[in-house]
Amino acid sequence: MKKLLNTLYVTTQGAWLARERENVLVRVEQETRLRLPIHNLGAIVGFGQVSASAPLMGLCAERGVALSFFTERGRFLARMEGPVSGNVLLRRAQYRQSDDEKQAARVAAMLVAAKLANSRYVLQRAIRDRPPSPQRDQVGRAVEHLETLLRQVRVEGISLDTIRGFEGAAGRRYFEVFDHLILSEHCNLRFSGRSRRPPMDAVNAMLSFVYTLLRHDIAAALEGVGLDPQVGFLHRLRPGRPALALDLMEELRAPLADRLVLALINRGQVKPDGFDISESGAVSMNAETRKAILVAWQERKRQTIRHPFLQETVEIGLIPHLQSRLFAGYLRGDLDAYPAFIWR
Repeated sequence: MKKLLNTLYVTTQGAWLARERENVLVRVEQETRLRLPIHNLGAIVGFGQVSASAPLMGLCAERGVALSFFTERGRFLARMEGPVSGNVLLRRAQYRQSDDEKQAARVAAMLVAAKLANSRYVLQRAIRDRPPSPQRDQVGRAVEHLETLLRQVRVEGISLDTIRGFEGAAGRRYFEVFDHLILSEHCNLRFSGRSRRPPMDAVNAMLSFVYTLLRHDIAAALEGVGLDPQVGFLHRLRPGRPALALDLMEELRAPLADRLVLALINRGQVKPDGFDISESGAVSMNAETRKAILVAWQERKRQTIRHPFLQETVEIGLIPHLQSRLFAGYLRGDLDAYPAFIWR
């Protein structure tokens, strides 16, 4: 259980949320583990086998406290709110700012800057872990290129298309040296360039799968705070495309998804024989590899870090929820700028 940004996150399985006058009780096996005044909370989020009493639901509705439920793996299930909700105003602000090209460019610049900073960090770690070599020099030059793009994307007043161009250029340069981050000399899993729909090698298959897991987590978190995952700023709007989830995903790709895939490969937790190749050349994971990645993803989400903006120790799995709530606060005008997640 963790209280962050006036939100109570309940991850203890079997927890029962109940009302005691104007307080929220969290009980586990009939023992009260936590008691919080309702006026100290803006939202309650439960993961997995977390239940709530009808009196507590009524209290939350009366006090304007959103009560959201997710599966243990983070899939959004439901959100309960009272008759007076700020979500209509929040979504209205989201739609208006998304339609305002200058504001959309400001938001996109913040997201892309965070993506470049986090991608640069992943490459810098690779440089520290490798002895001098031509490959190490190539990674170093890629770091310098990302630093140049980072300075350019922070220039005030650049257009949305220009920002998208910087983001695309950064992605290409990053993946040009991604194979050099695979450190195991005896590993037969190599990366020859980003390929999607379908992935044409095992590393791309892993990246696409973990990106999908991350996107689902972010989309669920956005639903939980009342934002529309379909309406974004950096990514263009298309029917059925979770543009805002893809926007917020950009800052988390490198530190959460890419580092996990590299760790699985470099530690030998996935093997070349864990993938199937179709007649067209498309590569897919077999059931055993998929299970190994899912287990590693859930274990990774339970690890803790110090959040760079909140300066609180949090589980990695809560980062999409915290960033979604911070983003909602920015859209409402509670924050002067969106504090994008930058790994340190």
